[in-house]
Amino acid sequence: MRILLTNDDGIEAPGIAALHDALAGLGEIMVVAPLTVQSASGHGITFHAPLMTRTVRTPSFTGIAVDGRPADCVKVALRAIWPERFGAGSRPDVVISGMNSGANVGVNVIYSGTVAAAVESAFLGVPAIAVSLHLGRGEANFARGAWIARQAIDRILEHPLDAHRVMNVNVPRTESADAPMPPIRVVPMNTAAGADGYERRTSPGGAAYYWPCGNGMEFVHTAEGSDVEALVGRAVTITPLFHDLTDLPGLAPWISRLER
Repeated sequence: MRILLTNDDGIEAPGIAALHDALAGLGEIMVVAPLTVQSASGHGITFHAPLMTRTVRTPSFTGIAVDGRPADCVKVALRAIWPERFGAGSRPDVVISGMNSGANVGVNVIYSGTVAAAVESAFLGVPAIAVSLHLGRGEANFARGAWIARQAIDRILEHPLDAHRVMNVNVPRTESADAPMPPIRVVPMNTAAGADGYERRTSPGGAAYYWPCGNGMEFVHTAEGSDVEALVGRAVTITPLFHDLTDLPGLAPWISRLER
């Protein structure tokens, strides 16, 4: 198996190193990841500037850093870097994005650069798995979190993945080096808006500005059986995602209203 590994926290982040180590033995891994932190960058891509690259050597791997966003990394990797290395027309068997420092559940899926990288892969016809670690108050144990993620990834890969499939994996808070394997729950995303707010402040020059406040895991409500509920309950959550945003049930009513 050949794997493209990317993330949104930057190529030197602890999460991607831990996940790379945990994936050892699964297949051949090529790392193409952002040069700098791109958290909450969503699905932004670069149009009007070159995507500069450099080789980065870390204690865990040697990879290619792209001075761009997570979706950029996947686009340039699949369309240029990968075929340059493995031959024209070649593609990885799967793209894995992560392990993100922080959960990507609920509406955070929309904002997440980690998930955007996986969705970009699905756009281009390569199945993808996004992996995120819920951070608690203590120091996160990335190595153990990545080990837990590997168990979930192995379970997923026991089954065929459609070329356009994204599987969103979230690992619960993991501070202990011997944390047991949590239960796995396949759940829908919580669709409530975030409850984060903004604190109004005044600059020394008298201008008003707004400081975001909140932790990204507070929502207007948490639906029973959702990814948020399951993750807070210390389960590994897996949510199948699809890149087609069409409201299929809404097509027929709007056709009848608008088409003449």
